[in-house]
Amino acid sequence: MNEGVAMDNGRISVRLGTAQAAVDAALEEMAAAHVVPRLWAKDHRLWKEDPREISNRLGWLTVIEEMRTQLPRLTGLAREARQEGVTDVVLLGMGGSSLGPEVLRCTFGSARGFPRLHVLDSTVPGLVREVTQAIRLAKTLFILASKSGGTIEVMSLYAHFRARVAKTKGNRGGAQFIAVTDPGTGLATLAHEQQFRATFLNPPDIGGRYSVLSFFGLVPAALIGLDLTALLGRGEDMATACGITVAPPFNPGAVLGAVMGTLGRSGRDKVTLVASPKIKSFGLWAEQLLAESTGKEGKGLIPIAEEPLASPAAYGNDRLFVYLRLNGDANTLTDRHVRALERAGQPVVRLTLRDRYDLAAEFFRWEFATAVAGRLLGIHPFDQPNVQESKENTSRILDEVRLRGSLPNVPAGATVADLLAKAAPGKYLAILAYLRFSSKADHAIKALRKTLLARHHLATTAGYGPRYLHSTGQMHKGGPNAGLFLQLVEHMVPDVPVPEKPYTFGTLAQAQAIGDFQSLQAHQRPVVQVALGKQGLATIGSLLRKPVSRKPARKKRTAKKPVKRTATR
Repeated sequence: MNEGVAMDNGRISVRLGTAQAAVDAALEEMAAAHVVPRLWAKDHRLWKEDPREISNRLGWLTVIEEMRTQLPRLTGLAREARQEGVTDVVLLGMGGSSLGPEVLRCTFGSARGFPRLHVLDSTVPGLVREVTQAIRLAKTLFILASKSGGTIEVMSLYAHFRARVAKTKGNRGGAQFIAVTDPGTGLATLAHEQQFRATFLNPPDIGGRYSVLSFFGLVPAALIGLDLTALLGRGEDMATACGITVAPPFNPGAVLGAVMGTLGRSGRDKVTLVASPKIKSFGLWAEQLLAESTGKEGKGLIPIAEEPLASPAAYGNDRLFVYLRLNGDANTLTDRHVRALERAGQPVVRLTLRDRYDLAAEFFRWEFATAVAGRLLGIHPFDQPNVQESKENTSRILDEVRLRGSLPNVPAGATVADLLAKAAPGKYLAILAYLRFSSKADHAIKALRKTLLARHHLATTAGYGPRYLHSTGQMHKGGPNAGLFLQLVEHMVPDVPVPEKPYTFGTLAQAQAIGDFQSLQAHQRPVVQVALGKQGLATIGSLLRKPVSRKPARKKRTAKKPVKRTATR
């Protein structure tokens, strides 16, 4: 086996076997085409002749410099919050506005004496209730994070919490709210009119999924006590390592991008992330970055994050493994797993993190690599043409609810067994869970993924709705037609009203599920919806224990109800 390459002081190593020659050729071509200096020069022709949504989406390359000038303001906000006894911070955002902060929350937690961070990127009423009950309303700051400034989930959640705050003794009204948005948005206007504590106007030339090292990531990071100087410093170190004069073979972002793009073109398009326990949430962010950036024009890199570990025999020839290894973490199981993959001849990239702050370096490396991979795939990685479809479907369904007073039914049809009958090499199954986040839900979904991998050798992804609509949803509709889609929709009772709207959070969540179902069908994607009903998570565990059939029982007895694609009420 080719031993691969090592660079960046040993913090990246690549073992690709027979694929190494193709990657080497890609790196040589990149050098001849001056890809790295052209990328830093923001040359849109690297991807497309049309500059739209490219020229105005490359601000992430230099945003660290701008954010350094904002450190006094950010640390001042955090200091004021501590002095006022703020106990909780709730971030209301979706997709790129929420996944970076969620990774920081999961990885670092809050420093001693700083507020707890809650990232609420769901309309499922059970989770809205849970967060509402977990906080002290009069001692909480709410961050409304939206690039567009009009995201329906964010504005619905704002209406909910603003109404709750107004009824709470000792509340400070608009001073409990912070806006992070682009200049000139409706949210910026609302923040001014409602006298928010602060409004952070982000550089408008940064797309949401590339925004973690901008105000979208740094405002919540400051409030929970992270060392922003260290965070930006690590990001800056990686930017320098990927700099304009660093040739592709020695450029850590270019190398990762060349590996992903080259192997993706050859059929190894399932970029499978393995991570040390303390940084495993990084996959949530990388998943969105890869899926939403590359999943278009029938192409794409399909990110597989937090998949249960299995023996090498469980994996097909459609995988590229990337191991993010945090020094000093409990790495025994992951080390053993990755060594077994290498011995089996699977291609593996190892990225070593010295400590948790190196996550900032990985944020930049993966952004750079995604831009490089997009060029190799022949797409441009800064738009998301299919994300709007599900949003428009949701709006149309909510209009139907206003007129009819009820949600439309999802038509009965294929079963889970029918869906799994389509499993084949190169396919993947996406679990789309409209559930309240919980350890029990995670456990049930991971058990399902483990069974699918062991029994069907099927790569799986798992996303909570409606979060995934702003993340992997682009890949589902615009990427390769290799996906099988399983929606799991919980019984959304008791529900929570959306103030001044004719629908509830439960209705909104179900409308989003139905809207995405319809969008997947329109793109000829196999999709099944399972209404979990009052049995809830127990239904997930039973999905694969026996065939699910729509045939009635032959004998005269009570027939078991089939699992059909019906919308819950």
